Amino acid sequence: MTPEKKTDQSPSSPALAHARKAWTPRSPVQVVLDQIGKQEKKVAELQKDLDTEKTTLTKLLQAKKILEST
Repeated sequence: MTPEKKTDQSPSSPALAHARKAWTPRSPVQVVLDQIGKQEKKVAELQKDLDTEKTTLTKLLQAKKILEST
């Protein structure tokens, strides 16, 4: 009762051979610059999320003040 293995996924199939790009070596400088770009995007996204959370917290704190004053 073992699952059947798929043998149809050979790496030499014509569809996969044309879909892959050739490997091109990159300099260490280019690798680091790419990492910096990825990190900048990640930080920008996290900053956007943080700003949204801060706005939500501000609204909730205002609601808390209103509820405590009654």
